[in-house]
Amino acid sequence: MAIGNREDPVRGYNFVITLLDSTSALASVVVSLGIQKPPDAGFSECSGLEMTMKAEEFREGGNNGTVLKFPNRVEWTNLRLRRGVTRSTALWDWHYGFVEGKGKRRDGMIVLQNDLQKPVRAWRFSRGLPVKWTGPSLNAAQNQVAIEELEIAHEGLKVVSASGLGVLGEAVESVAGAVESLF
Repeated sequence: MAIGNREDPVRGYNFVITLLDSTSALASVVVSLGIQKPPDAGFSECSGLEMTMKAEEFREGGNNGTVLKFPNRVEWTNLRLRRGVTRSTALWDWHYGFVEGKGKRRDGMIVLQNDLQKPVRAWRFSRGLPVKWTGPSLNAAQNQVAIEELEIAHEGLKVVSASGLGVLGEAVESVAGAVESLF
């Protein structure tokens, strides 16, 4: 490795989150290509990028010295998004749409960027369902930022490589107008 060509780990503070209507065929194309539309909201925290594969145990007869383990189902942790309260009610509206029976699932992409705003890694989730919305804690004796939180259950998480995110070129121009019409 040459001096000056060091690659430092990416810091976890520079990320954007985009949500798309899961029922739209165009949305699935946009997400699968890694094409980004403008972020839906500025989030100060994102957690839950996690999956666990359960191991099924098998006790083989005559083999008392070990228990064999085989892969089983994968479980996905809910995503938790936190942000300062703004005038926009988009997250509340999405969650409350399900309360009224009119909600639509959303696919989404969480993109981690380097200090130059270039995508480094992205996680794509499918069929997101807002399962919990938490409003801010209000206390007149404190001067903290009012924070709201949205928890999203989903049906899968995939890593999208940085090279896959670079497919923007002409595809963004041709799809940009159509993506805007989704919202």
